[in-house]
Amino acid sequence: MVRPTGLAGHPDVAELRQTYDRAGSTAPAQIMDGLTFLSGLYLAISPWVVGFHRSSTLAVNNLVVGLAVAALALGFASAFGRTYGVSWLIPLFGVWTIIAPWVVSGRPHTTGAIWNNVITGILILLFGVGALATALAFRRQEHGQHGQHGEHGEHGGRKLGNW
Repeated sequence: MVRPTGLAGHPDVAELRQTYDRAGSTAPAQIMDGLTFLSGLYLAISPWVVGFHRSSTLAVNNLVVGLAVAALALGFASAFGRTYGVSWLIPLFGVWTIIAPWVVSGRPHTTGAIWNNVITGILILLFGVGALATALAFRRQEHGQHGQHGEHGEHGGRKLGNW
């Protein structure tokens, strides 16, 4: 059996992943991941739902960003302990979705396209921040119950569990 070397094999890293996996398996986290996934899918198909698919640059932007949000949400739902490191991307995608109608080049966008992106971007931003807050709250709760990882000891004079 081959064991991971370096920091990946450290017991605190494994415990941190397990903590985030437990956080990702709670009902609020699953709801948040599901809503984030649905928001991403909606953003991907929104040019054809709202009717601005002729504005090709914004339509392609929404398709790509929406699929990226949906894929990240699936990753969080299935293995948050391994994907939490990129969870900060979801709120950034939400902000990008809000400002995209004014930043993406192309023909002037319709009012429907602008409102679609602003509302969907706000939802993605809120769901992303909510998922981060859920994981952070769960981690704080776990730290309170386990005494700040004191059972794993010190490594080189520093505690590795408090990062």
